[in-house]
Amino acid sequence: MEKYTIGVDFGTLSGRAVLIRVSDGAEVATSVYEYSNAVMDETLPDGTRLAPDFALQDPQDYLDVFTITIPAVLKESGIKPEQVIGVGVDFTACTMLPTTKDGVPLCFLDEWRSNPHSWVKLWKHHAAQDEANKINEIAAKRGEEWLAEYGGKYSSEWFFSKVWQILDEAPEIYEAADRLIEATDWVTWQLTGVETRNACTAGYKAIWSKDRGFPSKDFFRELDPRLENVVEEKMSHDIVPPGRAGVLTEEWAKKLGLPAGIAVSVGHVDAHAAVPATTVVSPRKMVMVMGTSICHMVLGETKHTVEGMCGVVEDGIIPGLFGYEAGQSAVGDIFGWFVDNCVPEEYEKKAREAGMNIHSYLTKLAEELKPGESGLLAIDWWNGNRSILVDADLTGVVLGYTLTTKPEEVYRALLEATAFGTRMIIEAFESNGVPIDELYACGGLPEKNKLLMQIYSNVTGKPIKVAKSSIGPALGAAMWAAVAAGKEAGGYDDIVEAAQYMAHLKDESYTPQPEEQKVYNKLFAEYKLLHDYFGRGANDVMKRLKAIKAEARA
Repeated sequence: MEKYTIGVDFGTLSGRAVLIRVSDGAEVATSVYEYSNAVMDETLPDGTRLAPDFALQDPQDYLDVFTITIPAVLKESGIKPEQVIGVGVDFTACTMLPTTKDGVPLCFLDEWRSNPHSWVKLWKHHAAQDEANKINEIAAKRGEEWLAEYGGKYSSEWFFSKVWQILDEAPEIYEAADRLIEATDWVTWQLTGVETRNACTAGYKAIWSKDRGFPSKDFFRELDPRLENVVEEKMSHDIVPPGRAGVLTEEWAKKLGLPAGIAVSVGHVDAHAAVPATTVVSPRKMVMVMGTSICHMVLGETKHTVEGMCGVVEDGIIPGLFGYEAGQSAVGDIFGWFVDNCVPEEYEKKAREAGMNIHSYLTKLAEELKPGESGLLAIDWWNGNRSILVDADLTGVVLGYTLTTKPEEVYRALLEATAFGTRMIIEAFESNGVPIDELYACGGLPEKNKLLMQIYSNVTGKPIKVAKSSIGPALGAAMWAAVAAGKEAGGYDDIVEAAQYMAHLKDESYTPQPEEQKVYNKLFAEYKLLHDYFGRGANDVMKRLKAIKAEARA
């Protein structure tokens, strides 16, 4: 009898469950649930206004993902529930929330529901930049060894920046919170009834390492005396590696229509789960998880310091190797912003007449342009810069507009800008002892936009292979569920073995085109000048404008 696992991927706007056949990784059924409250960046559900750079979510949406999508994939597939041997989850990160000691989110309680800090802080919540700046300043002053492991800067997107913001702006929420926890650990806690803290998010987002643990109490006390015992009081020193978190409880088995007692894997970060799902289990290969943002994942045999990396964690992606992470805070989101706000109705009409969506129509027009033909150059900081500058206060630029500039020219410039951002990251790795021979892509963008992928190959000068699965994180979560179940239950003993059978590549790939490369090398040189001019302090106009904006909205 065939065995199956379920991977549940919690994204920025929706969650999906995928039912995977363990023997060959076939995607048997998929179900998606769009979050009812999506991303809350202006108001809470009760109308409470949010400050700039907030990005919150409702944990009830996460529970609804489980109860809606898992029964749906079971029904669609027609398999028997007893054929499912495990469930795995992956999540955007750092996405964190405050709860009671029993795991009840504070935003579920009437007394805290109107307080923004009681809700989930999504990965792209950037309102903790002041706290991140102070963490970096104090860590550098103290000579904290761990700072280099995060590329020299700790991000506003990460765990302790957000924790400190809660303490700074809503000490009553900090006091009421028995637990401060990553969302991937929280949903795993719901399924198993056991609080489990995973090494992946702890390592990449919460300054934890296998050999050192968390930073010292002295460091936290210097940040703020009230944070001295934050790990002991609000978190846990018990950090577990990828594998088995526990088993599905009777309560959740009834809700989901699955057998009680099946394996539940330790929670994972979405991009990290996607790496083995693209067949990558060895060094010299960069995996790009391409969607609203991009995470860039690289494996290495030794540890190096790379400017702006989001962390290097031993066993963080594949056991026995160092896992490096970098990223861009906005990619697909930039293209979405453009079509939502900057495309004239005439283009929308022509797209409808051609039977195309607006992205496809703009891409078709952009394909007819040569590199450099528009005279435009863009910088891809619409949602700040994650790597290599690690600065959420940076903003986007398009240079070279004229009265004859057309929408498709701007669209192509934005595609190119994100590719330039990726090249900056690749060059940072390669110049610091982490070689990259080829790129692997997964996610929604490689499926939707072949022009984008060819541009990336031309800009970076690297060949690109594409994962067969368009939902790499969910497949990766299902693969880890098979490992959690183990060979005796019909799964696998380790993730490398699981990748041999469950992960596959498409036949299509992309290789650099020499003539286009020449032009892109010229454009990239200009991009790099602007990158350093606006991003390294020569002109902080972006930050001054954001300050003026905040004053005007106060």
